[in-house]
Amino acid sequence: MIEFRNVYKRYPQGLDALADINFGIAQGTLTLLQGHSGAGKSTLLKLIAAIERPTAGIVTVKGENIGAIKRAAIPWLRRNIGMIFQDQKLLLDRNAFDNVMLPLAITGFPPKEAERRVRAALDKVGLADKENAMPVALSGGEQQRLAIARAVVSRPALLLADEPTAHLDPDNAREVARLFHEFQQVGVTVVIATHDEALYAPYAPHRIALDHGRIIGHAEKSA
Repeated sequence: MIEFRNVYKRYPQGLDALADINFGIAQGTLTLLQGHSGAGKSTLLKLIAAIERPTAGIVTVKGENIGAIKRAAIPWLRRNIGMIFQDQKLLLDRNAFDNVMLPLAITGFPPKEAERRVRAALDKVGLADKENAMPVALSGGEQQRLAIARAVVSRPALLLADEPTAHLDPDNAREVARLFHEFQQVGVTVVIATHDEALYAPYAPHRIALDHGRIIGHAEKSA
């Protein structure tokens, strides 16, 4: 589903964020991106989502060359990608229901079906009774699960997450990891940048280890 071929990413300051990156990720797998802060994990996710473009090399998602895609076509690409960021990017002036509804509203989804999907997504992450709650009234774990509900409400084929458990207590972190595994089990391709590799060990993920922008390890599953 995802392929990187001789990919480099250099920022204007001359910083090489990624260098000579080569790997493939199959449909329906759970993949962890591992490495120190600044290793290139977040940049790699941004390339997959067309938030950034490679300086050299080819990134393909479902056969689409991300570096060559026209800017006007990027929103269509992202309709099949759910993204979860470290800072969650929740809308603090809208309740939980409206936060999850946002991606469907933007794409003009039929209202009745959209409402059904929003409630199904909230139920999936254990927030069915919180649809009227404002984000500030939710705990940190609930806010992260709300961000996950918003990312999956469009039923994307690909789910990208950048350190999704970084600020959670152990119980909430395990719950979030379990949710990602459940999505992978129904065919969603899940790619997670994380320092919490042990959380996902029970699910035998594919692993890609990065160090200063280069791949230093590549394993199909946990040992």
